[in-house]
Amino acid sequence: MAKAAPEEQLRLLDLQALDSSLNKLVRQASAVRNNPELAVLASRVAEVDAELVRATTELGDLERELTKAEDEVQSVVTRLERDEKRLNSGTGTSKDLTALQHEVGSLTKRRSDLEDVELDVMERVETARGVQAEVQGRTSGVRDELRALEEARDAELADIEAQRIGVQAKRDDLAATFDAPLLAIYERILARRGVGAARLFNGKSEGSGMQLSPGDLADIAGAAADDIVLCPDSGCILVRSDDWGNQQS
Repeated sequence: MAKAAPEEQLRLLDLQALDSSLNKLVRQASAVRNNPELAVLASRVAEVDAELVRATTELGDLERELTKAEDEVQSVVTRLERDEKRLNSGTGTSKDLTALQHEVGSLTKRRSDLEDVELDVMERVETARGVQAEVQGRTSGVRDELRALEEARDAELADIEAQRIGVQAKRDDLAATFDAPLLAIYERILARRGVGAARLFNGKSEGSGMQLSPGDLADIAGAAADDIVLCPDSGCILVRSDDWGNQQS
């Protein structure tokens, strides 16, 4: 059975307290990184980004449609102005002027129809611009929320990391004061079990939280003070205090 002075075993509880603090900080950092609110906001950002793409695409399509309508109106206006100028000049045969007059009438109606189409498209463009602006506003708002939450997360992680560095330094300094064989046993158990050492108090292992059986307590009672005894449930080193076995029957 491995041995270590009782006072050295007792100091393992200080090392375990630091290791427990490190584990707690690791769990805190993991919880901060995996904050479900971040995932919810990231999903909302993706949704509004997709909505913004759709609104922008629709606006672009309508603006191209408006440009086409404006070009068509301008084409008809140009032809109409040319024909009206020829008609007003009075040059040409009566047949030519009659045909020209008929064309002017057709072009005038065509211009009116195209201007109605142009007006309709203009109204749809204005509506689409309003929709896009509204979606853009919501997108910016959600992105601001996400950015604020990310900044808060990063600040909290930085604080946790600063704490971890401080605790780790204390842990390293303390670990360096132990004899190598005892430290090796402790760290091997810590890596495998998650707890390297715990107090045995009033017959209860603080490593497992369980009351030890009379048989286990009898075995521990038979061990020398410098024997390293292990918790039968958690496998950690049991550090015996003066009243470790008061509940022994």
